[in-house]
Amino acid sequence: MTNDTPSLKGRALRLLSGREYSRTELERKLAAFEEIPGSLALALDELQAKDFISEQRVLESVLHRHSARFGALRIKQELQAKGLDAQQIRQAVAGLNDTENDRARAIWRKKFGTIATDNKTRAQQARFLATRGFSGDTIRFILSQPDQDPSFD
Repeated sequence: MTNDTPSLKGRALRLLSGREYSRTELERKLAAFEEIPGSLALALDELQAKDFISEQRVLESVLHRHSARFGALRIKQELQAKGLDAQQIRQAVAGLNDTENDRARAIWRKKFGTIATDNKTRAQQARFLATRGFSGDTIRFILSQPDQDPSFD
């Protein structure tokens, strides 16, 4: 390693300065730069010991950034891709399921705002909600009762 090449810890800190990363994500991103076997694990262990890497902060960050725009299924998939603990993911998704219908209704209302009058438009609205990670039950509920909320205009 030359003096102008950043160390593994330096690369990890540079990444962490932009957003929260899980240990698994950092391992994937930095594996190509590991020159000595085991040095990456040591660098990440040190950063984790100093609380620069926190799985809980990653989870909270994802929930904060995405819960207003996406459904529980999509958020669960993203958390799994980050390599987070399955129990933490289950708890986070359970909390999201409590507000799933309200979040889906808000997203549907912002995008469409009107009840689908034909099958083509209804299918388009259903696909939109599905790509956002909402379950089939939630989609059916929203499209059958979009004006359930008393503040619906």
